[in-house]
Amino acid sequence: MAKEIGRSRRLRKKLYVGEFAIMGFEFTCKVDIDSDTQFEEFLEAFADVAEDKNLLISLDNDDEQFEGFVTSHDRYGSATEEDKAAIEAVLLAHSIVSDVEVSKLVDVFNEK
Repeated sequence: MAKEIGRSRRLRKKLYVGEFAIMGFEFTCKVDIDSDTQFEEFLEAFADVAEDKNLLISLDNDDEQFEGFVTSHDRYGSATEEDKAAIEAVLLAHSIVSDVEVSKLVDVFNEK
């Protein structure tokens, strides 16, 4: 077993470890854009969930793939299982979205 490193609260905060660890998750899905209106409705619903939950989302998409990483917008806040469920629900609620995958929560800065 590895010996636990003793760090001061200040150092744990600077390193984002222990109680200051920030958690987030990834998601991917395929998007079949039939019309710009459907895609705009999907993006609007997605943005509403992000705003309501105070989430920060980095997105990457092309014509078929829509993916991103989600974490809390609060300085030392983390995404939660509830946030994961909300993002997954909005993805599954639109007919233009398929093959939805949402990862487990991971430590944003110190993933192993």
